[in-house]
Amino acid sequence: MSRLTISVIMLAAVVLAGCATTPEVTDDGLVQADGHRFADVYVRPGADLAHYQHLQVADCEVAFRKNWLRDQNRDSRSVTTRLRQEDADRIRSDMAAACDEQFRAALLKPPAYSLVDAPQEGEDTLILQPAIVNLDINAPDVQSSARVRSYTTSAGEMTLVLELVDGVTGEVQARVVDRRRGIDQGMLQWTSSVTNRAEFNRILKRWADLLRDSFDRVRAGPDAA
Repeated sequence: MSRLTISVIMLAAVVLAGCATTPEVTDDGLVQADGHRFADVYVRPGADLAHYQHLQVADCEVAFRKNWLRDQNRDSRSVTTRLRQEDADRIRSDMAAACDEQFRAALLKPPAYSLVDAPQEGEDTLILQPAIVNLDINAPDVQSSARVRSYTTSAGEMTLVLELVDGVTGEVQARVVDRRRGIDQGMLQWTSSVTNRAEFNRILKRWADLLRDSFDRVRAGPDAA
């Protein structure tokens, strides 16, 4: 898997990074900052995200929790209900497409940001490189003729790793890491591909809305209310 990915951080976080008493510093020189509503945010000292005029949303990478496929099949009583590699690949592809859709939709809401497919000439393109890691779906649907119903209290969980990368230098300007769990219903409920998709889309939309809010804060400036 290529380098884990991307995120958005507000200018306020850059300012607050200098106010932290004992900020954590990553191996690549990013300093822990106020995460706003993200769990963990790291920014490059002196990074100026406000000057970027264009945004490029890179393809989202998706990785399951280690041994997820093995664990899903461990207690399977029938070959027809076992998950295959192609099932896992389909889920990863669907998740990547949903991630791209939600992030683009949030950034294109009026007033829309300028989204480009490649860095533009000059030094004003910021590349958003998202990744979904540790994806853990508790009861994924298996495409088979067998009628099987699964019941869980939660759809599962996943973690967003989002990096903001300068389009010219390739240097990471900020990184966001945020883990989210599906809503715990407190009781067993029927779980299907439809309910899983709805819950994970809710989480993706939440991340996308936080990303948009962060960029809006950057554009408004540190003195905005």
